[in-house]
Amino acid sequence: MRTVLFGAMYAALAGPAVAQGIDVGALMPQGAPAAGRIVQIVAVLTVLSVAPSLLVMATCFTRLVVALSFLRSGLGLQTTPANLVVVSLALFMTMFVMAPTFDKAWNDGVKPAIENQIGEREAFERIVEPFRTFMARNVREKDLNLLDGLAHDSIRAKNGDKIDMRILVPAFMMSELRRGFEIGFLIALPFLVIDMIVATLTMAMGMMMLPPSIISLPIKVLFFVLIDGWSLLVGSLIRSYG
Repeated sequence: MRTVLFGAMYAALAGPAVAQGIDVGALMPQGAPAAGRIVQIVAVLTVLSVAPSLLVMATCFTRLVVALSFLRSGLGLQTTPANLVVVSLALFMTMFVMAPTFDKAWNDGVKPAIENQIGEREAFERIVEPFRTFMARNVREKDLNLLDGLAHDSIRAKNGDKIDMRILVPAFMMSELRRGFEIGFLIALPFLVIDMIVATLTMAMGMMMLPPSIISLPIKVLFFVLIDGWSLLVGSLIRSYG
């Protein structure tokens, strides 16, 4: 009981002191409305919370991670390389491919905004524009027309040559998934041929009870290593973006 009473007295005495010690006005710039700053803080926190989704939606990460996942499935290795390795490799390849876009967004939008040379709205437009250019260069026209046709009003007709992000982002993701599956098919096809050859040979030799994967797995791994598969795959994925 003494502990509870002491804690209650401490909280009652410390509350006014803490409230007096915090200067709320110092957190807000002079002349700026508090509501506007609160909205800006909420917007920044929202962007930070959805940053992984933005990485997937507006960059080449989707195509890379899909192709690498097809490679692991084609080899017949469920946990090798580990998910952490696959995602990390796709992430650093994304940084390599998107380096010019990131640099342009930083130099044109983020850096001038930090130095108070441009306003927030203009900075946002300058940051988005390099990503818009990258996505427009790699999106399929068929996907753009599909989403624009599904809209109630033609978004592209309103904006002219400048593609609206509301149709560009989903169309870009659809295009990336399609190309990722195309690359995955080309990756998995040689391994499928090896599996079929091994299965045919084991059946012809009468080894019905022997799973073909036991023999085909080391052959596929050896084949992939001999052709320097990692170098070929990574180079082909990067060159697919020009």
